[in-house]
Amino acid sequence: QVQLVESGGGLVQPGGSLRLSCAASGSLIGFYVMGWYRQAPGKQRDVVATITSRESITTYADSVKVRFTISRDNAKNTVYLQMNSLQPEDTAVYYCNVFNMGRFYWGQGTQVTVSS
Repeated sequence: QVQLVESGGGLVQPGGSLRLSCAASGSLIGFYVMGWYRQAPGKQRDVVATITSRESITTYADSVKVRFTISRDNAKNTVYLQMNSLQPEDTAVYYCNVFNMGRFYWGQGTQVTVSS
């Protein structure tokens, strides 16, 4: 089974940057999609960015486009999220997600807090 562990969250001032990592243990077979979602208190969980394992097709939420960049390392089964120009509205728990072999996997989340 696949388990996901996120890291890289923390407290940052507005305008700052963070880089999140999500490492997958276990085996990912063939095509898969990795992505980042976030959920603020009292809000629904929304997709931030996704990337495919083959041709690296990426998607971004409009609110983070340009500021955030998703990337992957298939050999390490790892996905990254580079977050620049962070704003208080970006404060949330960020969750890693993987879709592989018809199944969805979720990490436990990493807290990102943007505050002065």
